[in-house]
Amino acid sequence: MKKYTIITYGCQMNVHESEKIAGALEERGYVENADETTSDVVVFNTCCIRETAEQKAMGNIGALKQIKKKNKNMVIIVSGCMSQQKGYDKLLKEKFPFIDIIVGTTNQSKIGELLDEYLLKHKKIAQIDNTEKPEIVEVKSIARTSYPHAWVNITYGCNNFCTYCIVPYVRGRERSRNYKDILNDINNLLDQGYKEITLLGQNVNSYGSDLDDGIDFAFLLGEIAKIDRKFRLRFMTSHPKDLNEKILDIMASCPNMSKCIHLPCQAGSSKVLAAMNRRYTKEHYLHLVEMIREKLPECAITTDIMVGFPTETEEDFLDTLDLVEKCRFSSAFTFIYSRRKGTIADKMEQIPYKIKQERISRLIKLQNQITAEISDTYLGKTVEILVDCINNKKSGVVCGRTDDNKLVNVKGDESLIGQFINVKITDAKMSALYGEIVE
Repeated sequence: MKKYTIITYGCQMNVHESEKIAGALEERGYVENADETTSDVVVFNTCCIRETAEQKAMGNIGALKQIKKKNKNMVIIVSGCMSQQKGYDKLLKEKFPFIDIIVGTTNQSKIGELLDEYLLKHKKIAQIDNTEKPEIVEVKSIARTSYPHAWVNITYGCNNFCTYCIVPYVRGRERSRNYKDILNDINNLLDQGYKEITLLGQNVNSYGSDLDDGIDFAFLLGEIAKIDRKFRLRFMTSHPKDLNEKILDIMASCPNMSKCIHLPCQAGSSKVLAAMNRRYTKEHYLHLVEMIREKLPECAITTDIMVGFPTETEEDFLDTLDLVEKCRFSSAFTFIYSRRKGTIADKMEQIPYKIKQERISRLIKLQNQITAEISDTYLGKTVEILVDCINNKKSGVVCGRTDDNKLVNVKGDESLIGQFINVKITDAKMSALYGEIVE
């Protein structure tokens, strides 16, 4: 039995792309294997958004050197954002000569064919497509791993060029899929029993901006809203410059629309936002939050916040803390700015790491306090959750999420996975709720 292992780094987009790679391998008779040291094919699906992700991938690739010496038939493939970076195909060849296939972001759909070619000729392959706007390849064979959740791409690439971000350079320009293909995907997934669909894109709410038929993200959501079945619809990630009233009105009118918006602010200082090329101000972001609260009163808002962007002063950082206090995010992914070669911010004046560490500690403390206070408001409430997994740390307990994406633990077994159930919340911690099933 031929075995494969895929090691995935980074975002939900990468997770879904690994499902597509797995589909290509399973078409060729391979079965998934958790132990990469005993696999016939090992794929590293890499990320380069932060230096830590890149270093981790490099370390794990290097760890296979001795395994490859003992098992010369093992095929090692490196794909994704890290390998797409300029000059990285050469760097990877020199640093890890035991890699057999190197593939960029836009060539991942060809991994099956490239593997066939390698096994036939036994010649190393490096295929990086640097086309700015490559053609979208509709992949049909997908080995999904996230039941009852399923990911559906609606766009690829990014046009924003935030000064700190490498993504536009490794993902190419923005391309939108045909909305009919997206609807077909969703209906097929619902037929297969999936209960939650997440639309994916580097910037989902700019969907359609590259099309010439007038179709936009609000139109797409409206078409999905016509599907008269019980499921949840989520999307990520939104860019504040493209979120508008039309999108929020559709969300408010769609019963299947999850009442949670992930809206990365990145910073609370308008000066820093301008330096980031985010194309909105603190005031505009606060206006969006106000509009969300007005049109979707029960909607949770989550965000990404970066600390230590070049030139960030203490006053700028206090603006970020002020934004967090005013917005009261349900949760926030907080991180320290990481230099990325090839970006504009890499050439800016950098802030000492000690200052970054001190600031992020203050930010996390504030956000944790807000998250805990919001969690406490659920006590005594009855909420609907979609059960999605077993709690591996607590026997006889399953986990699920509310419509606004709060994690809930409840007594139960595997038979509940994929079911919507009502739960009365009896205890609230900062990161999770606990409850009892209500018949």
